[in-house]
Amino acid sequence: SIKAAAKDVAFDVMSFYRGNQSGQIPGLVSQPPPGGDYSWWTGAVLWSTMLDYWYYSDDGTYNAESLNGLVWQSGPDLQHPFMPPNWTASLGNDDEGLWGMTAMQAAEQNFPRPPAADPSWIELAQAVFEVQAARYAADDACNGGLRWQLSPVNQGYMYKNTVSTAVFLNLGARLARYTGNQTYAEWAGKAWEWLSDVGYIDAKYNVYDGAAIESNCSDIDKLQFSLAPAVLLQAAAYMYNQTTDKTQQSTWQTRLTALTDRTLTVFFPPSDAASTSTSTTTNATGPLVESACELSAGKTTCSSDMLFYKGVLLRALASAAQLAPFLRDAVAAPLRTTAEAAVASCAGGKSGRACAFRWADDGADDLRGAPPEELNALSAVLVGGVLREEVAAGKGVATNGTAKPGDSSGGGDGGNGASDSGSGSGSSGSGNGAGAGTGSQGNGAGKATGAATRIGFGLVLAALVAVMMS
Repeated sequence: SIKAAAKDVAFDVMSFYRGNQSGQIPGLVSQPPPGGDYSWWTGAVLWSTMLDYWYYSDDGTYNAESLNGLVWQSGPDLQHPFMPPNWTASLGNDDEGLWGMTAMQAAEQNFPRPPAADPSWIELAQAVFEVQAARYAADDACNGGLRWQLSPVNQGYMYKNTVSTAVFLNLGARLARYTGNQTYAEWAGKAWEWLSDVGYIDAKYNVYDGAAIESNCSDIDKLQFSLAPAVLLQAAAYMYNQTTDKTQQSTWQTRLTALTDRTLTVFFPPSDAASTSTSTTTNATGPLVESACELSAGKTTCSSDMLFYKGVLLRALASAAQLAPFLRDAVAAPLRTTAEAAVASCAGGKSGRACAFRWADDGADDLRGAPPEELNALSAVLVGGVLREEVAAGKGVATNGTAKPGDSSGGGDGGNGASDSGSGSGSSGSGNGAGAGTGSQGNGAGKATGAATRIGFGLVLAALVAVMMS
């Protein structure tokens, strides 16, 4: 079954984790690549993925690690949310926002709350939004948007990247849905309009990396990675879902439809054209390709950060389809193709089940069996389960329509699901890149199991592929 496959991949993901061992720091992605540690923000992707695993499988095996990791990295107080002292020197708005999105997800999914002495998940999410709204309001460079990094000594301080504003927008959309406070929705709309006006989202709904402030954000780096559209299309789905005004809902439906269509075209090209990012086909079939750095003939130039993006996009698309069911037909085929390819790639390494980064050419690379590859594969399996509705009864999208700003309550299963008329709510993941390079998404800096386990996993994967193809 899909749940059995997810359980095995989740085990492999957590086999890399060292934050629960003596002398290690909780919350961080362990087993770094040769070039240095994985970036701090990747911990947000780890826990967002594991929260979705718990939520859709009802397996709480890793809940203690997830809770402790999130709390440990949550920062010293609500005035400095997800700003732990060890990371503030190079902190980016995108980094902080991605952790805030994971806290928001924990609230939506009614994940066990932190100890009583610590802020609740919704308080953390609101605190991140509030400090970022204050930064946005105080900065008139380029007439809007958030800077990439917080400190003036960092190069990213003079760069406004799409993802920093996108995570802020995403939090605003989700807080509006969760609390009913339309101030959040107004901020989300303002942020989207700025991204569009400045050209980071163009008329065809391509989503670009960002631009330097010295050019008044006009000299745009037009690299396209899957992370930014993932965060944005999920945000648009939340806005569509929670908006009751018919004109506004139509606006968000148009934005969501166009962005989803373009994202599928760019990142899910036909398999015989996986090396191109300029395909104009509307018949996106997958599997998912990180087109800016996943090149033809097995060549991959992605940084360690970029390896984490695929799982974020997969779970965002599934989340969006729950919030806006009219998307389901468009996303089902490419997500199914991707899930099949991802599962089929989990057959290498010393363990015989290590998953690959590349899915369009049968894992034709050496990137296999490390945390990002396993997280991406787990996301692919979870998406297969969500699309086939092999989830616990009532596990649709989550909401708490009664929570207000400052409310410390958790989220919950709303039970009303989602409909084309806008009822319901949603949940899903996050992620972003940081480091050197031409834009904000440049470079950041398993255990083998027994033969019986490997054979059992292989049988589960074979069954899973058969189910998905049925």
